[in-house]
Amino acid sequence: KVEGKLEYTSLLYIPAKAPYDLWNREAARGLKLYVQRVFIMDDAEQFMPLYLRFVKGVVDSNDISLNVSREILQKDPVVDSMRSALTKRALDMLGKIRKKDKVKYDEFWAEFGQVIKEGPAEDFANKEKIAKLLQFSTTSSEGTTQDQGLTEYIERMQEGQDKIYYLVADSLNAAKASPHLEIFKKKGIEVILMSDRIDEWLMGHLRDFDGKEFQDIARGELDLGKLEDEEGKQKQEDTEKEFKDLVTRIKTTLGGDVKEVRVTHRLIDSPACLSVDTNDMGAQMRKIMEASGQEVPETKPIFEINPDHALVIKLDTEQDEDRFSDLVRILFGQAQLSEGGQLDNPGEFSSRLNKLLLELSN
Repeated sequence: KVEGKLEYTSLLYIPAKAPYDLWNREAARGLKLYVQRVFIMDDAEQFMPLYLRFVKGVVDSNDISLNVSREILQKDPVVDSMRSALTKRALDMLGKIRKKDKVKYDEFWAEFGQVIKEGPAEDFANKEKIAKLLQFSTTSSEGTTQDQGLTEYIERMQEGQDKIYYLVADSLNAAKASPHLEIFKKKGIEVILMSDRIDEWLMGHLRDFDGKEFQDIARGELDLGKLEDEEGKQKQEDTEKEFKDLVTRIKTTLGGDVKEVRVTHRLIDSPACLSVDTNDMGAQMRKIMEASGQEVPETKPIFEINPDHALVIKLDTEQDEDRFSDLVRILFGQAQLSEGGQLDNPGEFSSRLNKLLLELSN
């Protein structure tokens, strides 16, 4: 019960299971509204934001007119104040459950977690509260459940680490097998693994948490900041100069299929990988937009090579241009597949691979 400038009584609860129409944003939702204990309507949606559409309950107000309609509710400042207070109460309730009963919260997250992820884009005022409720899998997770929060991630951060590292992929298995994780595994740096369809869209609205910026490890050039020593950085610069001619040859071979070719230091075991330019749209968001029939701007990937890998060293000494072209195209195709992408011409890729295998067997 709330008394003061506004006087109302509310009772909120969260169902144990998600309704069948949870993803229908037009479905009936909201709280049961009473005014001075007189029932007004069954689904007053004005009292809860869309990302909390699963919350059920009753609200009884003394400040709203008995002669009320949905149109009046949308314009009433009293309703806006109540909506703000009820939203905070619902978020605080979820926060308390997460703190006091983690097992119960994990069950809630399995049912409604993806809906909560809509929150940062829709409710800027409560973005920090919502961020504390988010859960993900990370490279330190033992199973496949999303049970790690951002607060716990920050508590485990290495000394000198000033960013929250994450990776977006089509599935959790694809994320775990991504070549982008290799340098992080070597240095023991934890990375958040995101595989829900909404994740890339979410991260477009969630720039930082608790003073730490988010960094997509598959986007732009890798910068580990203080986690990398000056000697290592100097070695990287020297290596880039050494492989400058090879980078030019690969760029000439791939032509318009790539935006850029460069030497990378994020790889340990893989010969090559693909990354996205800082301001380009990610693969997951492209697929979502294409599936919804929207026009997607054309973007090219950045092809990164591992200068310490035997295949790349062999490539640097290859004099036969046809063989060089086949090797580069095979490496590029493998990099596409390791990202969960599709080959533009699978038949041509197979022919090149078969040709190379035949040469090796003779």
